[in-house]
Amino acid sequence: MPKLKTNRSAKKRIRITKSGRAKHFKASKGHLLTLKRSKRRRLLRRPGYVAKGELKSVHKMLPYGA
Repeated sequence: MPKLKTNRSAKKRIRITKSGRAKHFKASKGHLLTLKRSKRRRLLRRPGYVAKGELKSVHKMLPYGA
């Protein structure tokens, strides 16, 4: 059976945790940060987790983890 290709854009954005969940960085953190309140900026630092419904497609994009 041939090797499976990893989706390179997903590899740069998503990490698979030991428990199998997918962790990602949140959007809206790149620029225009002076307009955003401190609480919002602080909460954007936390990682986001991929929804359970999307996990199957994420695992297909990252067959060997990332």
